[in-house]
Amino acid sequence: MKKTKNKNPAVPGFKAAGLHCGIKDKKIKDLALVVSEVPATAAAVFTKNRVVSPGVTWSRRALAKSGSCRAVVVNSGNANAVTGPKGLKDCDTITQKVAKELGIPQNEVFIASTGIIGVPLPLEKIIKATPKLISKLGKQAKNWTEASEAIMTTDLVSKSDKISYTFKNQRIEIGGITKGSGMIHPNMATMLGFIFTDAVIDAKTLKRALKEAIDRSFNRITVDGDNSTNDCVAIIANGKAKNPTIKPNTPGYREFLNALTKLSKSLASKIVLDGEGATKFVTVRVQGGKTRKQAYLIANSVATSSLVKTALFGEDPNWGRIFCAVGNAGAPLNPDKVDILLNKNLLLKNGNPTHLSQKILEKSMRQHEINITIDLKCGKEWEEVFTCDLSYDYVKINAEYTT
Repeated sequence: MKKTKNKNPAVPGFKAAGLHCGIKDKKIKDLALVVSEVPATAAAVFTKNRVVSPGVTWSRRALAKSGSCRAVVVNSGNANAVTGPKGLKDCDTITQKVAKELGIPQNEVFIASTGIIGVPLPLEKIIKATPKLISKLGKQAKNWTEASEAIMTTDLVSKSDKISYTFKNQRIEIGGITKGSGMIHPNMATMLGFIFTDAVIDAKTLKRALKEAIDRSFNRITVDGDNSTNDCVAIIANGKAKNPTIKPNTPGYREFLNALTKLSKSLASKIVLDGEGATKFVTVRVQGGKTRKQAYLIANSVATSSLVKTALFGEDPNWGRIFCAVGNAGAPLNPDKVDILLNKNLLLKNGNPTHLSQKILEKSMRQHEINITIDLKCGKEWEEVFTCDLSYDYVKINAEYTT
C-alpha cells in the first residue's frame, strides 16, 4: 500500500484543535481536543497489556457508565503511565477542567496520553492551556491538521482519513485521526486512534461494529511485536446524518461496517507505513485456511518473525525463514500442501522449492511494497497481517528514545 495523502477527517458536528502546551520542547504541538457539538454515543477498544495508563482506566470507566462521549482530550510526549495515584488524579483534574469549560458532564470526556512511561504529567501546563485549546476549536482542515499533529510522538507524519457513503439517500461520513510508529502489535498497539461519524447508531451496536472493523485493521498490524500501555481506538457518533437508526444484522449495518473497516484499514496501514525506520510495507496473507484462527496464527507468526523482517530489510529472498515461521505458528497444517508466493513469484509449491532464479527474487525484494501469500489449501478462510521490515534505524531510534 503506497503512502496516500491525508484527507481532512472533518465530520459534520465535530470541532478539533491542537497546540503546544509545554510537554514537548521546541514548540512542538502536544495537546489535542475534539468535541461533538451535540450529545453522542461512543465505543472504544483498549490495550490488552495488563500495565495500563490511568487514562485507559479513566476512559474505560467513563464509557462503561454512560456509553456516550462529547469530548476527547489527548496529550503526547508523556504516557502518564506507571505514575502512581497521581496519574489517575491528574486524569480527574483534566477531564473536570475540560468538562467545565465546555459545559458538559465530566463522564463524557475521554482522555488519552502517549509518550514516555514513568514520568508524571505536567498537570499545570495542561490546565493552563485548556481555555486556549477550547478557543481554537474549529471545523476547518487546519484545525484537524493541528489536532492530528498534536498526538504524534516518534511519528514522522500525521495520519488522517475520511470516507463517506450513501445509504437509502442518506449521506453518512466517517473520519479519523491516528498515531503510531513503534511499539505496534495486534491487540492494540503505542497507538491511538480516534474515529468520528455523523451516523445515528446506539452505543451497543457501535461497539460491535468497532470490534469487527478493528479485527480486520488495527488488530492486524505489527511493527515490532510490543503492545503499549496506552493503546486505544475510540469512535464517537453524533447522529447529525439523521439516518434511520443503524441496527445489527441489517443492510444498513453492513454498509456502515464496510465503510468503517475500510477507513480503519487505511488508518492502520498509515501506521505501518510510518513504522520506525521502516523501508518496506509488507502484507502477509494466509489463505486456504480451515479456520480464521489458523490463518491468523500463521500470518502473525510470519509478520512478527525478526528473521523474516531483517531479511526483508536486507532484500534477501530467504524463503526458508518464511516457511520456518509458518511452522512455528503453533497452528495445525500439512507442510506438503503449502504454497508460498512473494509478489506473485511462486517460491514454494506443495512444500517444495520452485528454484526461481536469484535474479528474479532479488528484483522483487527491491520493491517498497512486499506481498507474501501463503496458501494452506485446506479450507476457505483467510487472514491478513500488515507489517514492515526491521532496520538499523529502528534499533537506533529505540536505543535513544529517552536520551
